[in-house]
Amino acid sequence: MITLIEILHILVSILLIGVVLLQGGENVDITAAFGGVSQAAFGPRGSVTLLAKVSWVLGAIFMVTSITLAVYASKHPSGAGGMLQNAPTKSAPATPGPAKK
Repeated sequence: MITLIEILHILVSILLIGVVLLQGGENVDITAAFGGVSQAAFGPRGSVTLLAKVSWVLGAIFMVTSITLAVYASKHPSGAGGMLQNAPTKSAPATPGPAKK
């Protein structure tokens, strides 16, 4: 079951990246950036496009799968551990002995 959620999570993340990159800009005039009046800032918002709706749905699925995977990871710790669990440890330097004359 968790493998299915992981596969869904990866697919949704790839699709979400693609959908966001396909969306157009907000069509805000350059004059709005420098303090001018932009018609897009005060005008009606316009209809929500299909890509915007798809990105909202994919974002919601991404959040649900992320939370599910995080809860699963906290309740079922793996035996392999993290990357640093098997890292070699450094020992403290040796203390010097009595000074020789």
